[in-house]
Amino acid sequence: MPATRALVPLVLLMALQVLVCSGACVEVDSGTEAVANLGFKLGCISCKMRGEVKATASVTWFFQASDDDVSSELYTYAEREGKVMDPRFYGRLHWNGSKNTEDLQDGSIYILNVTFNDTGTYQCNFRRMLIYSNSKYETNPNKTITLKVVPRVTRGMASIMSEVMMYVSIIGLQLWLLVEMIYCYRKISAAGEEALRESALGKNWRRDGFSLAPSSSSSSPPSS
Repeated sequence: MPATRALVPLVLLMALQVLVCSGACVEVDSGTEAVANLGFKLGCISCKMRGEVKATASVTWFFQASDDDVSSELYTYAEREGKVMDPRFYGRLHWNGSKNTEDLQDGSIYILNVTFNDTGTYQCNFRRMLIYSNSKYETNPNKTITLKVVPRVTRGMASIMSEVMMYVSIIGLQLWLLVEMIYCYRKISAAGEEALRESALGKNWRRDGFSLAPSSSSSSPPSS
């Protein structure tokens, strides 16, 4: 148990170092279910593998409605400026990604006042230029999101599983605390029993020592 407790800070420190080394960038999948008449964030994160390499990036979004055969350009963001390209989203679409930098890693956008016509497939395309000391290298990561618009909030399987895992974690933690308490109780109990035994032995030694002194003097030969 002491070894386990000693490992916890080490694991937390290693996790913190990983986040720092990666620039705290984590590629989280976007949600896929929006509620009509509410806002919704279309998440698109593309982490740069080597944070020390300078880079510039632009993001282009495409949208294909559920009743369309082809996709159309929806939104572009480059050189810290964004532009809505699809008239269906005029006044309803805003940049929600990386700000105050041209080295984009978060290309998310936010839709205001979602409608059922927003159901369809969205594609987020990055165009990243990695700038090395003697060369440049272009990468084009992309993400595809299939969005469904519902009339009200529904609990998806992911939400249910998250809640189940939360309860499992709580039960597991309680069991671990119970085992720890039993271990500590047994350790304290054993230490108490050992102290009682030592105390009893000490009393017996003192009692036997005092009783032997008179008997040894009485057994000595009488003086002539």
